[in-house]
Amino acid sequence: MKHAETVTFGGSGLDRAAELRGDDAALAAAREDASARALVLWRGKPLICSTRPAHVLRLAMDHPILEDATEPPVFLGREDGAPRFAFDVSRWAPAVLDAAALGGFLDPTEQHHPACGTDEVFAELRRVMTWLTPRDAELAATAKAVFGWHASHGFCARCGAASEVTMAGWQRTCPDCGAHHFPRTDPVVIMLITHGNSVLMGRSPGWPEGMYSLLAGFVEPGETLEAAVRREVFEEAGVRVGHVDYLSSQPWPFPASLMFGCRGVATSDAITIDPAEIEDALWVTREEMMNVFAGDHPSILPARKGAIAHFLLENWLADTLD
Repeated sequence: MKHAETVTFGGSGLDRAAELRGDDAALAAAREDASARALVLWRGKPLICSTRPAHVLRLAMDHPILEDATEPPVFLGREDGAPRFAFDVSRWAPAVLDAAALGGFLDPTEQHHPACGTDEVFAELRRVMTWLTPRDAELAATAKAVFGWHASHGFCARCGAASEVTMAGWQRTCPDCGAHHFPRTDPVVIMLITHGNSVLMGRSPGWPEGMYSLLAGFVEPGETLEAAVRREVFEEAGVRVGHVDYLSSQPWPFPASLMFGCRGVATSDAITIDPAEIEDALWVTREEMMNVFAGDHPSILPARKGAIAHFLLENWLADTLD
């Protein structure tokens, strides 16, 4: 696609400055740089200024909130030449916490740290991603993904010993066997499957009522993207797919996926769902989808803005997939 990287979390041109990650002296100098700033996350939620236009906060490196960070920061790179670090303050415990809503599908709660201003809050990235600039979205998604990986990979997969954060947060090293471990990204295909004037939509159990999206699934070892598209669609909906094209990708840090947006042409239209995979699947005509996007469909909600499914469907309706 000509404008593939306009998708949410698409490339913003951030200089990740990977050459500095193993240079302790350069990293120390970067932290002392007067232009250095800290991005802060709590349980995967970035600290933002919620007053519109909302933005991810870039705090001074001596801000008191950083006292709640227990692990070394992740060096995100340089923004217009200025160093950017991400800190995780998940050990902080808010005085009031709605545990039932926290971590939900679209967590509406916001947490306010006493060291921050009244409109400076931790907010669920999935909820606020469309409020942010491409640069803010990339920084927040990167930090969330890396911290999420650290949280679930504290031990060496080779020998089981506790591993240590190295390479400015971009590696874990085992002090016992010397193994190196790197942030994980899981490839996922998400596909716009058409048959004539209709597109195939499905829904998973537990989704909000009326929510449908494009079918998606993980790419298996030894499998091409094209083969994964055909396999997943047949497994979930019983529909055979012929020609497949790649369209666009999207980092999706919920928790650690890279979504490969594809389109495919169905060679059959009979649907037989696998209830272990999805709850329902149906064909939606272009005209019906226009009503969905307008919010006028009686039973289907629009795909969530910011997700690549919405991006692909929007471009399909506008005939701008090429």
